Amino acid sequence: MSIPLILFHAKDRPSSDIINTCVHCGLCLPSCPTYRETGLEMSSPRGRIYLMKAVDDGKIGLESAVFQEQMSQCLNCRACEAVCPSGVQYGIIMEASRAQIEQARAANATFSPQPSALSPQPSALPARPLLQRVLRNAIFGVLFTDMRLFRAFSSSMALYQRSGVQWLARKSGVIKLLGMADIESLLPPLNGPATVPQGQIYPPEGDRRYSVALLTGCIMSTAFGHVHAATIRVLQKNGCEVLLPPDQGCCGALHTHGGDLDGGRELARRNIAAFEGLGLDAIIVNAAGCGSTMKEYDHLLHDDPEWRGRAEAFVRKVKDVHEFLAGIELNRAGLGRLDLCVTYQEPCHLVHAQRISVQPRTLLNAIPGLELREMPESSLCCGSAGVYNITQPEMAMSLAVRKLNNALSTRAQVIATANPGCAVQLVGELRRRGEDVQVRYIVELLDQSYSAGKD
Repeated sequence: MSIPLILFHAKDRPSSDIINTCVHCGLCLPSCPTYRETGLEMSSPRGRIYLMKAVDDGKIGLESAVFQEQMSQCLNCRACEAVCPSGVQYGIIMEASRAQIEQARAANATFSPQPSALSPQPSALPARPLLQRVLRNAIFGVLFTDMRLFRAFSSSMALYQRSGVQWLARKSGVIKLLGMADIESLLPPLNGPATVPQGQIYPPEGDRRYSVALLTGCIMSTAFGHVHAATIRVLQKNGCEVLLPPDQGCCGALHTHGGDLDGGRELARRNIAAFEGLGLDAIIVNAAGCGSTMKEYDHLLHDDPEWRGRAEAFVRKVKDVHEFLAGIELNRAGLGRLDLCVTYQEPCHLVHAQRISVQPRTLLNAIPGLELREMPESSLCCGSAGVYNITQPEMAMSLAVRKLNNALSTRAQVIATANPGCAVQLVGELRRRGEDVQVRYIVELLDQSYSAGKD
């Protein structure tokens, strides 16, 4: 009988108190994307909490194939949290479960081959293969922790796209031969200037009402630099002085969702330090996944006495851009007419994790001429979920098809969103179908409306 690995490496593990908060009522089941796709109890939040409790109670070990499969299959979309009558903090225990697995794998990778009384034989949870370990370290430990390297990598991908190499690689079938067609298809267009934070200060139009700073992040600063530019202009139109602190970086969302909580903590500390002492009214985030993670820095650093208070002060200032704009006296006079039919796809970490649903619609409805058509299941996950469309491609594709079917049923010209992963997922499925429908950020539509108001 194997010994559960939590006995060997338990730095991060799901809170027993949170696990026991679940009363197994099942009200979360209809909201869970994977349960709706499979109809399987183990693919539901309730089923996964049963598995977490079984590990916590020592009834099964982390080596359980079902446990590992379900911790990986979960999108961590947090839809279950939004409907849970007991207030179960599901996202927190899911991230801890993944960290628990990764830490056990790391322990096995370095475990002494000669067991002793003080160093017992670990149970059957093997370390990741060497190539996977090298890739994870390169991505989580290097690429996303150094924005200079990240921008250099993005520039190389931009060259790959613009030089014709991408076209040749696709046309020749080399990408398929290497088994990378699905992953490569998710690469967003890198055809615009990156947003490099160097301490820039963008003055407001008219009187200064607020002083805010913008998180530039990693993917948003490179593939979606145009969205940052639009965000800055919209904030300026609303009396904001906008700062881009130079020492900021990745928010740590991919780390925390992927089981690298220590990596997430280090990035959290870096961002807290970068935004401190600036006399800000708000720290603005225009990517749902980033905002959700940053609003939970206080939990991430709860056990760090040096940073806990600083994290709590930081979190109080973090505002999603839609949350911020809808909470102030919006400059409606400058908005010009946009004759567009738009449907809104709600990013999970905006609607479920941050509980921001009304505000994006308020902003869209503020644009003269714009018609907002609600799609069915607007808050059901699109299947992106960080790197989920790479680790769970079949489920991700099934959810992408479902999401786009719902969006296209409205016959809208534009699908509005507020998260880079969702945008990439939707654009990829639209391209696959050959549909002539745009995917735009809400702040881009606001920016376009303000531009039209000048004419």
